[in-house]
Formats: sequence, C-alpha cells, structure tokens
Amino acid sequence: VQLVESGGGLVQPGGSLRLSCAAFGFTFSSSAMGWFRQAPGKEREFVGGISWSGAFTYYADSVKGRVGISRDNAKNMVYLQMDSLKPEETAVYYCAAGPKYGERHRIDEFGSWGQGTQVTVSS
Repeated sequence: VQLVESGGGLVQPGGSLRLSCAAFGFTFSSSAMGWFRQAPGKEREFVGGISWSGAFTYYADSVKGRVGISRDNAKNMVYLQMDSLKPEETAVYYCAAGPKYGERHRIDEFGSWGQGTQVTVSS
C-alpha cells in the first residue's frame, strides 16, 4: 500500500490550493479516504473524508464551506480543494485510506498513510 500526496506549497492568505493523493497497491475503490493535517507543535487533526464511491463527503467544522474532497476511482486519485486559506492552516497535509463503510474521523480508523505534503499560508 502506498499513498503519495502532492500539490503543496506556499500560498497567500485567502488563496486556494488543490492537493492530490495517488494510491497504489490496494483496491482504491473499496476504501474510504480521509485528509488530515498536522501543524508544527500540534496534534494531527481530521480535515475531511470521502466515501468509497465519492457520493458522500464530510468535513471538520473548521473547514466547512471552504474545502472540497473528490476522488477519481478510475485513476486511483483523491483530491483536496482548499479555498480562503488562513495562516493558521499552515501544516503538513496527509491523505489516508480507511475501511469501505462508515464515516471515519479518528486517526486510528485509517490504516494507511501518505508521507504528507507541506502547505504554507503566508504573505
């Protein structure tokens, strides 16, 4: 199992960024996927998740209305679109794969993780 995030970088406050996560080595279409982030000195936190089919998405309250998660099962890809970014959202962003069914929020519910991609929100 391998997950590889990309698309991170430096963005100005109020800007947008789209992160990608490529999946290898497992049946991607049978896995719910999640996005998490970890800021310096803080615990890793849930950002949002998407069901195995892509029909259902759910988000942390802190990002609702500014974030969208989508997936392409034909390409084994999941995406995180972030708008109106804030400096406090500077963090390493991770994608993770979890069980097919159920709404997952906790770190321990996701069995496979990528290496993360750095997002820096700064002017």
